Amino acid sequence: VARSSRLNHCLFPLVELKDTIIADCRKADIWKILILDPFTTKLVSSCCKMSDLMAEGITIVEDLYKSREPVPEMKAIYFMSPTSKCVDAFIADFKLKPKYKAAYVYFTDYCPDDLFNNMKLYCAKYIRVVKEINLSFLPYEAQVFTCDNPGAFRSIYSPHSQDKRRTLETMADQIVTLCATLGEYPGVRYKKESNMENTKALAELVDNKLSAHYELDEPGKKKEKTQAQVLIVERGFDPVSPILHELTYQAMAYDLIDIQNETYKYKSKDGSEKEALLNEDDMLWVKLRHRHIAEVTEQIPKLVKEISASKKQPDDKVKCQCYDKTVHLHLAEDCMNQYQKSVEKLCKAEQDLAVGSDVEGVKVKDPMRTLLPVLLHNHSTHDKIRAVLLYIFSLSGTTEENLNKLIQNVKIEHEREFILNWKELGVNIISPSLFSRKPSRRERPEETYNLSRWTPVIKDVMEDAVENKLDTKEWPHQSECPAAWNGSGAVSARQKQKTSTLDDRRGGARLIVFVIGGMCYSETRCAYQVSQAVKSCQVIIGEQSTPPKCSDAPDP
Repeated sequence: VARSSRLNHCLFPLVELKDTIIADCRKADIWKILILDPFTTKLVSSCCKMSDLMAEGITIVEDLYKSREPVPEMKAIYFMSPTSKCVDAFIADFKLKPKYKAAYVYFTDYCPDDLFNNMKLYCAKYIRVVKEINLSFLPYEAQVFTCDNPGAFRSIYSPHSQDKRRTLETMADQIVTLCATLGEYPGVRYKKESNMENTKALAELVDNKLSAHYELDEPGKKKEKTQAQVLIVERGFDPVSPILHELTYQAMAYDLIDIQNETYKYKSKDGSEKEALLNEDDMLWVKLRHRHIAEVTEQIPKLVKEISASKKQPDDKVKCQCYDKTVHLHLAEDCMNQYQKSVEKLCKAEQDLAVGSDVEGVKVKDPMRTLLPVLLHNHSTHDKIRAVLLYIFSLSGTTEENLNKLIQNVKIEHEREFILNWKELGVNIISPSLFSRKPSRRERPEETYNLSRWTPVIKDVMEDAVENKLDTKEWPHQSECPAAWNGSGAVSARQKQKTSTLDDRRGGARLIVFVIGGMCYSETRCAYQVSQAVKSCQVIIGEQSTPPKCSDAPDP
């Protein structure tokens, strides 16, 4: 039994899976069983349908951890994480009485020697293939990835955590497999924080593991750095963006509508229950998700008219497209209903507190006067908490006496941790510091919409990074990038301008931003916007779990 590894240059893992698992399937003209753990189930689901697998000779998909009937005449493909739990479950399938004729084993990452040796000890004669394919991250969108670890937030930020270092180690491993999948050996930088050490710790781990990975992949041959950078930031770097009510389609929908597992449920005109997946397969969703809700509601009727005019297309295609439009007509209407019910009255105060000035550009001198109408209105407790947090953020902290009054007003005496726990993220909540300062912001032209004046801080960072304007004191290099990597100017000077498609830009630079503590949808939008504006640099953004609803509050 020997093992091998592969690299691929695509963020979405479909090509990687086809080049490894599916390619090996084709070599043997026999139907096979695919066995997955919980993580690889999500990974495969993100890029394959059951019909795709059937077309490649995979007839059954099974859960590694569940009891399964033996099928001794069939070969089994095991796609799993390199953990003791997964390897033990695999060994149990063959140790006493083999459940399958043979095993093709694919790990998402490097398998530790002790686990690998255990497999050889008990199962060597049944194993046909063992490969490590560097896919321990989960693609969420075309330029968004997660580490799929919902428990990481508590592990990193809870003062009672016992496994913070181990969590950072795992996250570093996953970031390395992302870089390997993209074929990148990037430089690493991090946002230096006076009261937090997580960015520095993770940057060191990522840099060391990248070096070890490429030494292992090509022993004795030094791999040169590629035209890529990894930037590591903490959630506390910009506490405002995940708290604001956003009015772009995707962020608004996930904030105000109960969408679970990317599934939107609604009632059709005849009263029947309908479901729709909001993912990369829905091209209308992809085109609309980053637009302001006012634009969405304007554009959907136009698209419906286009469909009704396209009678020449096959009936099934027209029906499918009309179905997509109907979904978004319903979803946009649901968003607007929620907006008109309560959110509209909140947005002006939220924007004034976040930006620090009103629509006319007049500075907010007394944030309490801006907050008070929100507290006096019959908004939900949750919305009032969000407004109180924005008020505190605008002041970079408040007095304990004032905070107690606010907590009493909102009536959350027994849930005050919704506000206080932000201090665990390095955000100043009590006793404003004389030395605390907000990040300097880029000057931007006036936004079209008065209730969408705030721009996430991460967009400034992305733009500064590709223009090589990040201050090295605030953004130290854990490892240097090649001197030629100088963002948009240097990259475009070295190569011809290309179109904005991701495939066409793979030869350019990449900026990979990782947010410890999680990101929100307004920030994922920024990755696409900067990539579109700077066509010679692709921006990818990731976090430890799936993007939360904008209203999710830290609860260490």
